[in-house]
Amino acid sequence: MEIRDVDFRGAALKKSQRPREWLPHVAVAGRSNVGKSSLLNWLFGRSLARVAKAPGKTRTLNFYLVNGAYYLVDLPGYGYAKVAKKLQAEWGRELERYISDEERLAGVVTLMDIRHGPTGLDLDLQGLLDEAGLERVVVLTKADKVGRGQRVRMQNEIQHRLGLESRPMAISVRTGEGRRELVRQIDELVSQWCHRQLGD
Repeated sequence: MEIRDVDFRGAALKKSQRPREWLPHVAVAGRSNVGKSSLLNWLFGRSLARVAKAPGKTRTLNFYLVNGAYYLVDLPGYGYAKVAKKLQAEWGRELERYISDEERLAGVVTLMDIRHGPTGLDLDLQGLLDEAGLERVVVLTKADKVGRGQRVRMQNEIQHRLGLESRPMAISVRTGEGRRELVRQIDELVSQWCHRQLGD
């Protein structure tokens, strides 16, 4: 389903501040400099997520209602944020709680820079998702910045390192490559969550 309507519904860290509707969530996670806000705006077709010159500006879970049907949740970036360690620790705790206890979480889109592959922090996040038994879609950003040979090598390497059934998709916000495929993957996460609810 094409993304037609997007409504920012608020920012939260605590569970009590999250939207209350029983609608599926699809979270988007990645390092602070991976291009997460740019990707969200690209999906939305307009500028809603803040794009800053300095990485690490997303300091809460930001909730965007898409087509009145599900939430895309912009998670705090990790890695480069120049903030107090106490706040970083709070992000980590709340992020882990959200991933572990949010029953509406249908899956997580995890972003990695295709030029660098997964870092230790990326692998930590993948481990957390595995522990939680969550569906994930691995996306390699900035595909326009590498040649085709390097792209295929990185896709194969990351598939092997993460134990994925298929190669992760490569996308480029600049050229528009991969948008339709990513929207389709998000739709599949939402559909699978809805089917599980009916099964319950």
